Amino acid sequence: MPKYLMIYHGGDIPDTPEEGEKSMAAWDAWYQSMGAAVVDGGAPVGQSHTVSSAGHVDHGGANPVSGYTIVEADNYGVACEHAAGNPIVVDGSGSVEVAEFIDMG
Repeated sequence: MPKYLMIYHGGDIPDTPEEGEKSMAAWDAWYQSMGAAVVDGGAPVGQSHTVSSAGHVDHGGANPVSGYTIVEADNYGVACEHAAGNPIVVDGSGSVEVAEFIDMG
């Protein structure tokens, strides 16, 4: 079954412990809704850096990465349906980019 990389852009950091608990509950519910499709739950990431032939910048550009998850799905449509339930998509604070891994073997 194809694997898909979900790359998170944006999202909010909770201001209070209560908001943090609510946020974690939403993420847990999202992961549970995908069940065995989750290959690697991923993690949030710190400040991103962009390296190119033009040099290095200390930020991720216009839309920096904020985390990732890897899932298995029958096709892009199913993978994107999973992504649509992500808490940062649902609450409007961010977006999820979906890309299929290419089997090189």
